[in-house]
Amino acid sequence: MAKIRKNDTVLVLSGDDKGKVSSVLELIPAKKAAIVKGVNTRTKHKKPSNKNTSGEIVNFDAPILLSKLALVAKKATKDKPAIPTRVGFKLENGKKIRIAKKTGKAI
Repeated sequence: MAKIRKNDTVLVLSGDDKGKVSSVLELIPAKKAAIVKGVNTRTKHKKPSNKNTSGEIVNFDAPILLSKLALVAKKATKDKPAIPTRVGFKLENGKKIRIAKKTGKAI
């Protein structure tokens, strides 16, 4: 069972986007990476082709390593920032569930 999943809210721990809080769009387990909305945005210049007569500039979110992300236990409010947490696992009624280490609550 993965500690970070699709649609989880995460905090970026390092890099150009350090401190940003966003949601996970896609996981790439083979690379141990994730694509996070609005984080690690890259620009690609596409050449003109027969289908596309004029070239274009495309912005996209590149994968970021999971080690640079932390799951957010509580979302940010006006008064308090987002609280990052580590993820633990617990058996409840024979099912394995994820829990936030800081709060002890199920995610």
